[in-house]
Amino acid sequence: MANHQEPGTGERRAQDPRFVSQLTRNTFALILAGGRGSRLHELTDFRAKPAVPFGGKFRIIDFTLSNCVNSGVRRVGVATQYKAQSLIRHLQLGWSFLDGRLNEFIEIMPAQQQSDEEHWYQGTADAVFQNLREIRHARPEYVLILSGDHIYRMDYGRVLAAHVARRADLTVACIAVPLAEASAFGVMSVDDAGRVLDFTEKPAQPQAMPGEPAHALASMGIYVFNTSFLIEQLLRDADDPNSSHDFGKDVIPHCVKRYRTFAQNFSESCVTEPGKSAYWRDVGTLDAYWSANMDLVQVTPDLNLYAENWPIWTWQPQMPPAKFVFDDDTRRGKAVDSMVSGGCIVSGAIVRRSMLFSGVHVHSYATVEDSMVLPNVQVGRHCVLKKCIIDKNCVLPEGTVIGMDPVEDKKRFRVTDSGITLVTREMLGQGERGIR
Repeated sequence: MANHQEPGTGERRAQDPRFVSQLTRNTFALILAGGRGSRLHELTDFRAKPAVPFGGKFRIIDFTLSNCVNSGVRRVGVATQYKAQSLIRHLQLGWSFLDGRLNEFIEIMPAQQQSDEEHWYQGTADAVFQNLREIRHARPEYVLILSGDHIYRMDYGRVLAAHVARRADLTVACIAVPLAEASAFGVMSVDDAGRVLDFTEKPAQPQAMPGEPAHALASMGIYVFNTSFLIEQLLRDADDPNSSHDFGKDVIPHCVKRYRTFAQNFSESCVTEPGKSAYWRDVGTLDAYWSANMDLVQVTPDLNLYAENWPIWTWQPQMPPAKFVFDDDTRRGKAVDSMVSGGCIVSGAIVRRSMLFSGVHVHSYATVEDSMVLPNVQVGRHCVLKKCIIDKNCVLPEGTVIGMDPVEDKKRFRVTDSGITLVTREMLGQGERGIR
């Protein structure tokens, strides 16, 4: 523990929260990024959920990868499977800056039927099992299992330090969630020392936290294993014909009953600003995805993308600055309470409480409100958009109106129960163009 470089004061921690130590350098992170994210519907028809654009210029997976790099965990594998080309291209373009001469890397691990010639990844545990050769090759002391489809800032060094201090075999990162939503998570109970007493994946009747009847303690899908212990458990699980080969359903419950399994509360390892609560979002539905992005355009959003002490890294094409043109009373290019990325042109149009990703062109007399417009979209003259998600490369013809009449919108587009309208090229009859 003498090598831990933990900041000594609260002020210093706020300025430089990284907890880089020999622990992080001796850790291999495996990000599970093979899922579709079916609740995002057509938004993931051509891309895996971790590759979905977020925050004006990022992809969802950038947050997990940035947590790794900022924490000092710089040996990372990304396990891909479902429609991974967009994700692989993003990783190759934006995440090749680590130096292999210093034993730093981000390695893409596509499903290759490594355990047999009939099955791809059968579950989260099987995805790791099929990549045991790469883990052994890296020879880490600890393995950090991560999900690639959540939005959060977290210092994995603090989780690793707690894991070692407790002499744990397995540590599960956890967060309090509303009891009504807990059925979508792995739910656990812990004792006063943080040891996990029980773990149930997606229970029909979740157990409330002691003293907090409105909340349950949920797994974040973030696990720390001692490497030898992980290998032992994955080999055992692979030989079990009754297992679904999933961490939440099989491996974690088995370990809780027999080994030293501890919980690490997110509040103890999150990276945030003074006065801000811990931020973690599962953007797995269209409503949650839209809501999380719309929060970013607020004056004081829950997630501050402008914080310099824990940057979010990414790749984006080199584009000129955003431009706003025309200043006539009836034709003024402006954006208010909005985020506008590079390469955008707002030409005599009005953008309010919206997010424009790279390369969007909003033509004259158009109005965009409470909407997300993904990269390279053309919004024609006199268009009206309200509470929309416009997918990449869409071309909206002049006079298109979306978000004003849900009955009409449902005839062509997907409209959620809360009134968010998703528009894709296929829905517009324009087919797919290029890589999503």
